[in-house]
Amino acid sequence: MLYSEKVMDHFMNPRNVGKIEDADGIGEVGNAKCGDIMKIYIKVENNIITDVKFNTFGCGSAIASSSMATELIKGKTVDRALELTNKAVAEALDGLPAHKLHCSVLAEEAIKAAIEDYRAKKSCA
Repeated sequence: MLYSEKVMDHFMNPRNVGKIEDADGIGEVGNAKCGDIMKIYIKVENNIITDVKFNTFGCGSAIASSSMATELIKGKTVDRALELTNKAVAEALDGLPAHKLHCSVLAEEAIKAAIEDYRAKKSCA
């Protein structure tokens, strides 16, 4: 089988799908070549990511990677969330096929972009 049970579970039943209207940070990344676009929204209180949602347009691996990445950073400090790697996302999904590893990279990049956006907004406040 190409995909692990966890990948299939997060694809069929993705966690944290949606949009946070008053998000503290938004990260959007995309890869036009494969057509995957990820948007991650974070809500931060006292330096803790209290809520995180995502919208992903793409393949099952992209959706599963977004879902798992949001689960991995929820409740973590902003600094801990920044440490999340694509490797950790892929491992949490019990692996991704080699040609789909870019999906976990997108998830990592979207989270980093959302945190950068949050920090930029915070420094302007």
